[in-house]
Amino acid sequence: MFHIELDEAGRIVAEGRLDAAQAPHAQEFLDAITEECILDLGKLEYISSAGLGVLLRTHKRLMGGGGGLKLVNVNSHISDIFMYSGFDKLFEIELAG
Repeated sequence: MFHIELDEAGRIVAEGRLDAAQAPHAQEFLDAITEECILDLGKLEYISSAGLGVLLRTHKRLMGGGGGLKLVNVNSHISDIFMYSGFDKLFEIELAG
């Protein structure tokens, strides 16, 4: 299961498993974002390479306009995936407290 939405604070919240089956839905949602934003991954359980691709495409597109994605509430498992893939050097990441 995967769910993505804009919360009342203006953050994008992703929940569940962002895998190849869910990547098109996530990409469609994120394609509507036009300025720098915060993506709360506190409830994300898993991200595949397809999910990483969605985040990278969105980040690069937003950077072209002077923005980007800031990833917050990143748990240790997801943080490890970002570290192993080198994405920790591409994104501003705030670990879950």
